[in-house]
Amino acid sequence: MNPFGNLSTNHISWPVLLLIYNLPPWLCIKQKYIMLCMIIAGPRQPWNDIDVYLSPLTKNLRKLWEDGVDVWDGNLHKTFRLHAIVFCTINDFLAYENLSGYSIKGYHACPICEKNTSFIQLKHGKKTIYTRHQRFLKHYNPYRRLKRAFDGSQENESAPSPLAGKEVYDQVKDIVTMFWEDTKKTII
Repeated sequence: MNPFGNLSTNHISWPVLLLIYNLPPWLCIKQKYIMLCMIIAGPRQPWNDIDVYLSPLTKNLRKLWEDGVDVWDGNLHKTFRLHAIVFCTINDFLAYENLSGYSIKGYHACPICEKNTSFIQLKHGKKTIYTRHQRFLKHYNPYRRLKRAFDGSQENESAPSPLAGKEVYDQVKDIVTMFWEDTKKTII
């Protein structure tokens, strides 16, 4: 997000928004149900130190899950104990790398295709171009037949099937998460 409208500025801002997702879809995206809980602003991106910024939010959310808070129900005219969790995160591809640790660069950058990511390495620019995204479209979609708009081939292959729960667990079971607070304790 560029707050100054000048694309050449060196300033960057990351808004962190909380949405109430257990509302009907037509309500959860209304402005009154979206909470701006913080703005990470500065001359550069937070990169892997984003957990430093998210730490206070994480502590508050953990308290909200474990202890809960008393909330007034205007319909029943009484208070109740509210508990909440983070259901999912929606972020752009750059924040995906910072929040999950998944590499978004290189030959296997697609989190869906992983080892089967289709790519082309440009000869002179040393850039990696990812191809064959038409396979995620339905089989009757006209974009599957467009050869000239893409890499000159018609896409006949279907999308890779999602991983089963056990396959996902096998991939992540040995991951050791090191937060900034943990590294700070070992540095001092």
